[in-house]
Amino acid sequence: MLSIGSVVLGVSDVRRAAAFWMRALGYVPRDGIEDDWVVLVPQGAAAGPRLSLGLSETPVQERPRVHLDLYAGDAVDQAAEVERLVGLGARRVDWDRYPDDADFVVLADPEGNRFCVIDTGGGRTP
Repeated sequence: MLSIGSVVLGVSDVRRAAAFWMRALGYVPRDGIEDDWVVLVPQGAAAGPRLSLGLSETPVQERPRVHLDLYAGDAVDQAAEVERLVGLGARRVDWDRYPDDADFVVLADPEGNRFCVIDTGGGRTP
């Protein structure tokens, strides 16, 4: 049976992307950071998916078909996490597809890769 080993993001600067995602998720490099590749893993005994960052020359997609969803506990937690991530270098994305009752916020990492911060508490933005 197969299992997902890692989610992979293409980036133009592996070290910069690694610095952002390590701070954003509390992850650490599995084997060290190379100029063209790193696998980030949860710190200590924590469980979670691996995030691999690979050097890529392809442009960032405006509407990527694959992206990360980061779960926040509720709307208050979501708002705090969005601000924290923006403080780390993420930027808000002017997303034209938000439904009126959106439980997600679209951000882009410093490389431009888009991801969402989801309110999993069933509430909406406070």
